[in-house]
Amino acid sequence: VRPAPTMPWNETGTLIEALDAIISPKRQIDKPLRMTVQQVFKVGGIGTVVVGRVSTGILRTGMPLRIAPSNILTEVKGLEKHHEALLEAVPGDVVGVALKNVAHTEVRRGH
Repeated sequence: VRPAPTMPWNETGTLIEALDAIISPKRQIDKPLRMTVQQVFKVGGIGTVVVGRVSTGILRTGMPLRIAPSNILTEVKGLEKHHEALLEAVPGDVVGVALKNVAHTEVRRGH
């Protein structure tokens, strides 16, 4: 791909060069875990599943988890992303999290 001769005023280059110049943001995995709850489901055989996006930190299967502001302490039973099981989720991932010993009425959207 070469620059168009009819656009000599364009000094930014081609679209492909502009896309190649984009630097991806650094993932904030060194900070404490923050995840916003977008939806809450009650799934038969699994229990309460919350869906949300991981903002900072790393979420792993089996790790203890505190849900704020209700101050509920629970454990991550499982993680899923697009119907595939995960061992861990990093910032930017939208995941489903199966929670241990938590009723679906105890967790709400935005928590």
